[in-house]
Amino acid sequence: MVRVADHVGVAHLLVTRHALVREVLTDTATYRPDNALDAVTPMPVAALRVLAAHRFRLPPTLANNGGASHPAIRALVADALHPTRVAAQRDWLAGLIRQRIADLDATLDTGAPVDLHAALAADLPLLVLARLVDLPDTPVAAVKEFARAALELFWAPLDADRQRVLAAEVGRFHRLLREFAATGDGLAGSLRAAGHPPDVVVGALFFLLVAGQETTSQFLTLLMHRLVGEPAVLAGLRDGSVPAGDVVEEGLRLEPPIVTWRRVAAVDTTLGGTPVPAGTSVVLWLARAGRDPAVVSSPAEFRPGQRGSRRHLAFGAGAHRCLGDQLARMEATTLVTEAAPLLARVRVVRPPRYPDNLTFRMPDALIVRR
Repeated sequence: MVRVADHVGVAHLLVTRHALVREVLTDTATYRPDNALDAVTPMPVAALRVLAAHRFRLPPTLANNGGASHPAIRALVADALHPTRVAAQRDWLAGLIRQRIADLDATLDTGAPVDLHAALAADLPLLVLARLVDLPDTPVAAVKEFARAALELFWAPLDADRQRVLAAEVGRFHRLLREFAATGDGLAGSLRAAGHPPDVVVGALFFLLVAGQETTSQFLTLLMHRLVGEPAVLAGLRDGSVPAGDVVEEGLRLEPPIVTWRRVAAVDTTLGGTPVPAGTSVVLWLARAGRDPAVVSSPAEFRPGQRGSRRHLAFGAGAHRCLGDQLARMEATTLVTEAAPLLARVRVVRPPRYPDNLTFRMPDALIVRR
């Protein structure tokens, strides 16, 4: 289905059907990514001045890059996140998760509640990403605060005072990224060696620290919350009858952390019989596409391995498909494998809450008791 929607005073064309969402994502000539990182709430002059004071810029690099430089930048990031390098992190990650679960079990045995988001899921993707791309020793809490601030600043409906606060936080961290981009090793060094200017190096790192870890930590929490309410799936995970990979794919279909993404029509066209004038903002409802009955047998049920389960668009499609898909899958598969016994022995006492946001779900906590 295609219909016109309105969000913070801007008209969008909302696309929900799986086939049409995929059509837009894969047709980069007709639908460009130029608006992917545009602020949903137009920024007032005061917030723009704060960003300018920090020399904040986000030139086309990855998600918002429809130009000739995109393939080369993407290739270097893909090398850093190569499946072989990702797989090499599995044993280390599993050991870390086991230790955290042991600590959580001990706390739960006392009768106290625990926050599975904060204590188990929130920083895991960042810790893995730091090993893969040689991130500097920036405190984890600072990176997490920056990433959530960026998701709010660019994708949430905000008032002017909140925009200024967030602009200051994002701008300060952007300054740290510039320092690392100029001297850092790993991915930053590879981008510099390939001749990419400093702003592009910063932009790539900026996007990775948001999309490369924050969305995955959100998904881990969303998936754990869903699984606590799926005892049969947890039993299958524990006895090996339900593959962890199938559980993760069904989780991505039903509980994606990114619910929408944007494109802009480059030319006059039609989509699903609806005229789309050039310049139209197109919002792709990825979460609804994952529940399209034309694709999946039981759209609302959590049935790992069912027909169509793996055809979700949680990672997008086409030239801008998420480069961290294998990384996210490895992290989620490892977590559900190790955490299934714990999840089977708890009940939710305070489910996640979600702020108003066009694109990201951003769960804040997942409080459970034995």
